[in-house]
Amino acid sequence: MKFAAALAGLAMTFSTASYAEGLPDLAGKEIVVVTENAYPPLQFLNKDGAAIGWEYDAMAEISKRLNAVVKYENTSWDAMIPAVSEGQFDLGMTGITIKDDRKEKVDFSDPYMRSEMLMIVRGDEARFTDAASFAAIPELLVSAQPGTSPFYAAVYNILDGNEENARIIKFETFGAGLEALKTGDVDLTLSDSTAANGYVAASNGALKIIGEPLASEDFGFIFPKGSELVAPINAAIAAMKADGTMDALNQKWFVDYKMGE
Repeated sequence: MKFAAALAGLAMTFSTASYAEGLPDLAGKEIVVVTENAYPPLQFLNKDGAAIGWEYDAMAEISKRLNAVVKYENTSWDAMIPAVSEGQFDLGMTGITIKDDRKEKVDFSDPYMRSEMLMIVRGDEARFTDAASFAAIPELLVSAQPGTSPFYAAVYNILDGNEENARIIKFETFGAGLEALKTGDVDLTLSDSTAANGYVAASNGALKIIGEPLASEDFGFIFPKGSELVAPINAAIAAMKADGTMDALNQKWFVDYKMGE
């Protein structure tokens, strides 16, 4: 009996060590994560309807290291920050840019990714080559999802600072705006480099990136103000950066993965 008990204790020790690696132990805590599933390759539905992406893989690794269980919910972008702020969910993820005004409503994790804002056009576009030449042609239109970093980049980095400028065609999702670009209903869309490079690489020349990056931005997970999850998740992010896990995820989703698979 003593031998069996000793084996059980040893097994528990090894099991704990396998996920803890010096990180906080959340003792099987359930973390309710909300996402949009509309921002590939960070999180999206594949052709079979399965929810996949960089953030899903990262969260799976984080929960394993912290001994937590993740439950996923879905909501729209415009509802996400208010819902997390109100405590309806423990964590939100959808490539959310860390901004001071958002910090008034939610807490952010440390950055898990830095990206640049890029301009995407059709592959045969020749009327303009950068932000200034786009702005100089009044009939040209840009698609944007209200409240997002691409929307504000269109308003303040390209156009005149008027958030109601008629040249900005608003869509509920990034994907809808991208489809409008492909069909010629708009002439430009903006995206962070994580998504832009993937879409362009998968387009077989139908899309291209023009001009210089408009801005750089850091992505973070969001939490209700004062959440006790921020510190352990930050510790897991730091460990994953240090041991190369983040680099491996970037390779998988931004280099190896082909959109449409």
